[in-house]
Amino acid sequence: MHRFKTMTTRRYANAVKQFCWPAFSGRLWQRNYYEHIVRDGESLNHIRQYIAANPTRWSYDRENLAATRPELEEVWRS
Repeated sequence: MHRFKTMTTRRYANAVKQFCWPAFSGRLWQRNYYEHIVRDGESLNHIRQYIAANPTRWSYDRENLAATRPELEEVWRS
């Protein structure tokens, strides 16, 4: 994962210079990530549901500086 993050950060930084992509301040990637081995269909479906719902949860995430109601993050975690 470290190698992937390093490679993509370098490529993005180059594109900022070459193609005027929006610059980023601080880190491009979040510090931690969650890794999970899919062992069965139930686990796969749970992960699919998480991925499908994740974008709608962003407005409640404490990592989102523009979050409208970060206190609700615990609601969707349960």
